[in-house]
Amino acid sequence: MPFYVSPEQAMKDKADYARKGIARGRNSVVLQCDEGILFVAPNPSSALHKVSEIYDRIAFAAVGRYNEYENLRVAGVRYADTRGYQYDRTDVTARGLANWYAQILGTIFTESAKPYEVEILVAEVGETTEADQMYRITFDGSVAEEHQFVAMGGQADQVSAALKENYSSGLTVSRALGTAITALSGNGEGSEINASQLEVAMLMRGRPHRAFRRISGGRLESLLAEARPAKAGGTAKAGGPAKSGDTGPSAKKPAGQEPAQGEPAPGDATAP
Repeated sequence: MPFYVSPEQAMKDKADYARKGIARGRNSVVLQCDEGILFVAPNPSSALHKVSEIYDRIAFAAVGRYNEYENLRVAGVRYADTRGYQYDRTDVTARGLANWYAQILGTIFTESAKPYEVEILVAEVGETTEADQMYRITFDGSVAEEHQFVAMGGQADQVSAALKENYSSGLTVSRALGTAITALSGNGEGSEINASQLEVAMLMRGRPHRAFRRISGGRLESLLAEARPAKAGGTAKAGGPAKSGDTGPSAKKPAGQEPAQGEPAPGDATAP
């Protein structure tokens, strides 16, 4: 005897299944800075990318099941190339691509027994920060236009809260990278992270034609070196103001005076 499942229950079961699959992956962060749009994703693989170029000024980022979002990426490249060839290169926009992805994911979610376990973002860099476009598309085909920063993945709410606390408009690339790593570290994704465990790319503002560039090697190492002091300074600031008479976090106690039990030694970082 066939069992009856209401449409509401079927959609809920599909949504729960997709969310659980996405939550098993690592979070990714996309944020605007003074030089363009920065993509940061913990990714130890040098061959399997979470961030890729789609067209001249458009990039694609995703979390979830790799083979599924890779199929979407390839299909998006073909869509953009075909539209640019048939019409004009300026007719290929992040908005049009996001709507196309929404139709694809929405159809798969409603008509297939198994939904895609993915969450994707399509970004287009403009001549100014106000002209940048970022669209987040979820597994069920829902589209949301984002501003300033986006966190994707199973713990996106916690990462977004950290970004909201530390983000400010007009960040330099190194400060934007430090902000992203701080947000990911608060969720356990970016602790003790190094360049080999990080995938970083950027849509460069003001570049003609192809604006997408990957940041790796020595350039990424130097940006991480610039970002870490800012991160450390933010941690010290979070510990609260120094007491009266102290000259800073590294203020020394009088000679011969040992820290009391349970009291951190001089110079130790304290949790906020």
